[in-house]
Amino acid sequence: MIISGLYAITPDCADTAFLLGQAQAALSGGARVLQYRSKTADAHLRFAQAGALRALCRTRETLFIVNDDVDLAAKVNADGVHLGAHDAAIDTARAALGASKIIGVSCYDDLERARVAAAQGADYVAFGSFFTSPTKPDAPRPGLDLLRQARRQLALPLVAIGGIDLHNARSVIGAGADAVAVISALFAADDIAAAAREFGNLFTLENHAFA
Repeated sequence: MIISGLYAITPDCADTAFLLGQAQAALSGGARVLQYRSKTADAHLRFAQAGALRALCRTRETLFIVNDDVDLAAKVNADGVHLGAHDAAIDTARAALGASKIIGVSCYDDLERARVAAAQGADYVAFGSFFTSPTKPDAPRPGLDLLRQARRQLALPLVAIGGIDLHNARSVIGAGADAVAVISALFAADDIAAAAREFGNLFTLENHAFA
């Protein structure tokens, strides 16, 4: 499976049953990728939640990615890991996870970082924050031109992240994003499954627009 469509990123949540319910709704609505991201849970809870989410994704044939933590990704046999600037190097992650796993890299507003990541074997790169994000309010803010340049120069999937909602997602899709990574606009929605379907429909609409 490739990285495309709605890339759902879990919110911090200590209630594993509630988190699984949210994830189930997102997958039911058509999320193509689920990333487990937790900045507050301890190691025991992270392992339990990641394992449960991995099992859920298997039942839905959805890619499961772990944020930051290569060891955790290996322990739960995740489909891959997403690395930030201060996380493990790509070659270290590849050695730990194996050739078949997916490695994504945050490139913020830095196209050169994306070129280097691609040369080092990244499977996809992510840019953002494109819009004001409640998760990372001080994150770099690339423009849509960066996505257009990346689309011309890089032969791997591009993920747009940061403050993306149903009102602005088409702008990054139109600029070349293969996937949109979403936290708040998905998991804070009154109907998570319906929101996921609407995000997925944006890609269909965009494809029709350029057909």
